[in-house]
This record gives sequence, structure tokens and C-alpha cells, in this order.
Amino acid sequence: MIITRYIIREITTPFLIGSTLLLVIYAGYTTSAFLADAASNVLQPGIIAYLIFLNTIPGLGVILPTALYFSVVFGLGRLYRDSEMVSMMAAGISELRVLVTVFYLALVVALIAGFVSTVARPWAFHMSYLLEARAMAELDIEKLQAGRFIDLKHSNYILYAGEIDRVNKRLRDVYLRTDHDEGVTRVILAETLYLPVTEKSVARPVEFENGYAYLLDRRGHKDSILHFGMLRLHLEGGVLPVGHKRKAEKTFDLAESGKPAEIAEFQWRLAIPLTTIILALLGVPLSRMLPQQGRYSRIILAIVVYALLFNLSGVARTWVEQDRVAAIPGIWWVHVLSVILLIILIVRPLWTIRSPGR
Repeated sequence: MIITRYIIREITTPFLIGSTLLLVIYAGYTTSAFLADAASNVLQPGIIAYLIFLNTIPGLGVILPTALYFSVVFGLGRLYRDSEMVSMMAAGISELRVLVTVFYLALVVALIAGFVSTVARPWAFHMSYLLEARAMAELDIEKLQAGRFIDLKHSNYILYAGEIDRVNKRLRDVYLRTDHDEGVTRVILAETLYLPVTEKSVARPVEFENGYAYLLDRRGHKDSILHFGMLRLHLEGGVLPVGHKRKAEKTFDLAESGKPAEIAEFQWRLAIPLTTIILALLGVPLSRMLPQQGRYSRIILAIVVYALLFNLSGVARTWVEQDRVAAIPGIWWVHVLSVILLIILIVRPLWTIRSPGR
């Protein structure tokens, strides 16, 4: 129907503009995170560009619902402001009709956001972890700088060398730290680190000499210390093992896990499509305004509602990760509150728009 297409167009236009703008901002933020690696020549420009692309994909899981929510508020708000919505109501177009139209549009966006959160997100994290791990394994001693920390964030490796012997391919006064998802931090302090040059297809031995290896349990259970004269690690195929990363795990694998952190990750992925639909529907009653009201009279309220729900979702996810809340109710209680708020705003609006003559 013409009215339905008109309403969809009023929403999709700001949605496309807003989502593009948010994506550019997010990509810019992601780019800044890799500037240090680019400055220290740890990562090549081509790899950095690919990593920026990979790290932008997970952001779509938040960008799409956010852009749609505010697009509904802006798009329908303009119809109210210009009295077009009042005219539609006078012609028999009820708010329920508008809600159904928004629901169908939100369903399409929710399917895209759901694919991103359950499939594209773990794939992007896996590839970014793998690329940075490979960069760590293929570190060229000629590009390293003494006295600087090299932080390969997604590989959880931090390397420091006080001196660099480029002739003998050795680093001196070495510090290497690795964080694992199991709650264990490994720290190696050594007098020297030997970085031989090998083919990428050949196992690459990394040799630490005269030092200590610490296994530190961040949960406070048990720590261990190893004193060594020689410690050799093999990097198969030139790729440093990235270990278990819940963000990179397949969604079906997370579904079978009983670990609180992985339960939180699994529920958050599944919640993205539901969040998309609920936020879009919330935008309908929040867009109500009288013709004489200012353009941004409801934007502040919409921002407050969004910030409240966004922060509650973060709190709920943290509680599940810390095992303070069980898998049920998990993070779902936030969505129950959102639905209750939606029903209240629809049934008992802050103010009512009535057609002429009623």
C-alpha cells in the first residue's frame, strides 16, 4: 500500500544515512587502535587495513539496532510534526498499523543483525586473532625497536626488549606476557630471546635463555614459577597459537558450554535480533509529538531510554560473566523490562494524538 511504502521510506532514508555515519565513526575508532602497531612497523599496511575491516564487522551488531531505533524516532517524528500522522489517523490509519509496518521493517534488519552477531562476528574475531598471531610469529627483528612495548591486542601478547642484537638475531632483557581466557596469565622474563629466521611453512623455534616463567592465576587459585636455563617454544607454520577465545567461538559451540563467560557471549549474540525489533517498536510511541512542538522535543527522551536499556544490557551481561546471575534469567530480564515499557507507552502514552473531530 502507498501509505505503508511512504512510512518505510521515511524510516529507511535516515536509517541508511545514520548507519553509514556510525559505521564510519566506528571504523575511525578502530583505525586509531592500530596506529601504534603501524608506527612500530609490527603490522604491514595491508594487514592493518584488513584488520580494520574485520574489527568493524562486529560493530554492526550494535550499529544496526541503534540506527534503526533513532530512524524510527526521527522519521515518524517528522510525520507528527508536519501533521501528516494526524491526517493518516483521520483517514483510518491507526497506530497499530504503523507498529506492524515498523515491525516488518525491523524484522528484515533483525535478520541481518542476527547473521552478523551469530556468524560474521565470530568469523571476524577469529580471522583478526589469527592475523595478529601470525604477525607475532613472523616478527622481523629488523623492524623491532629496543625499549618499546609491542602490544598485539587480539593475540594477547605483549613483548618488550631492552636491547636488540640484529646480527645474532637476539633480544636481551626480554619480557613476554600472554593472557588466556582460562583466567591464567603467563609471564616470561629472560636474559635473551633468540628469533631465528625460517620459512613460514617450517616450525619456528623461539628460544628463551636464563630466566623465569610465571603462571599467574587471576582468580587467585594457584600460581607457579619455573626457573629455566633454556626454554624453547615452537611456532608451527609460523603461526602463534591463539588459544581459546570465546568471541571467536562458533555460536553452536558456545551453546554447549557451561562457562558463565561463554553463556553471556552466547546470550548476547542471540539477543541482538530481539533487541533490534524491541528498539524499533519502542521508537513508535516515543516519536509521538504535537504539531506545535519542536523538532527535537522527543529526542532527549529517546536518548535517555536508549542509554538506560543499553547500560542495563551491559550490566546484565557482566553479571552473567561473573556468575552472579544464572543462565536463566541470564540477560533476558532486560528484554522483559523493555517489552513492559513498550506496552506501557502504547497503552498509556505520555500524551495522545487524536484526529480532528474526536
